[in-house]
Amino acid sequence: MLELIDVTKVYKGGKRAVDGMTMRLGPGMLGLLGPNGAGKSSLMRIAATITRPTSGKVLFDGVDVVAHPDALRRHLGYLPQDFGAYPNLTAREFLSYLAAAKGMSARSSKARIGELLEAVNLTEAAKRPLGKYSGGMLRRVGIAQALLADPRVIIVDEPTAGLDPQERVRFRTMLADLAADRVVMLSTHIVSDIESVASDIAVVAGGRLLRRGTPDELLRLAQGRVWELLVSPAEADAVRMRCVVSRMVRTAEGVRMRVISDAPPSRGAAPAAPDLEDVYLGLVQPAPAPSFASGGFR
Repeated sequence: MLELIDVTKVYKGGKRAVDGMTMRLGPGMLGLLGPNGAGKSSLMRIAATITRPTSGKVLFDGVDVVAHPDALRRHLGYLPQDFGAYPNLTAREFLSYLAAAKGMSARSSKARIGELLEAVNLTEAAKRPLGKYSGGMLRRVGIAQALLADPRVIIVDEPTAGLDPQERVRFRTMLADLAADRVVMLSTHIVSDIESVASDIAVVAGGRLLRRGTPDELLRLAQGRVWELLVSPAEADAVRMRCVVSRMVRTAEGVRMRVISDAPPSRGAAPAAPDLEDVYLGLVQPAPAPSFASGGFR
């Protein structure tokens, strides 16, 4: 069990990056969803014992890891948003170095590194210096290092940045398998990264927890508030002034829009089944219409 209790982080100058967040995580995957600047990275650095909170507690199996960080670090796999590596080392050499730093034996680390390089599709490039890797390949090395010591807690911050669609699916599937008996915390601003694998989703913005629940619970927030319509370009501009727009495509027939509104946004608007992107935008995007801001998702 990993617990963050009333955690706040205030940086110099008074910027409040995390504002009184409380979360309890057991085995399974928590998808932390929020826009850039929402406080996700600050929260994850606190959870990973990289940064101390200004106030609040972080407990791992009941132990205060702010005071005793090694209690968690021994069981932690962490991939930060900005992952650095030694450019002159090969992927295998780099992972071997980190395995030694984690106290793994040479025999066990060799087998484990081979498994992970295959899992992240880097076996053929394992002897190439990291300085010659693309950004996506470096991200895959970062994923491998986070999983080196078979951790009980896995914290990954924007892990799919720079990965192509096939690699993103591969990694999401890997994390979903690991979450069966581990605490996995994944942050992203990309809804598709978590909607197919996370059974527990927390939406954050402005350093605060806006909503947390299962996908079905979150979808119920937008029930009856999502509409699809076909309008002229002039009408589309008017709709954008009143409603949160989740999708808009210009076609030969006009502008096809998908919007979030408490009431039908125009004549001919048809109700639509909500998806998680609708919920996410409805929570984090300021609504032009006062009825939406006062009505609902929050």
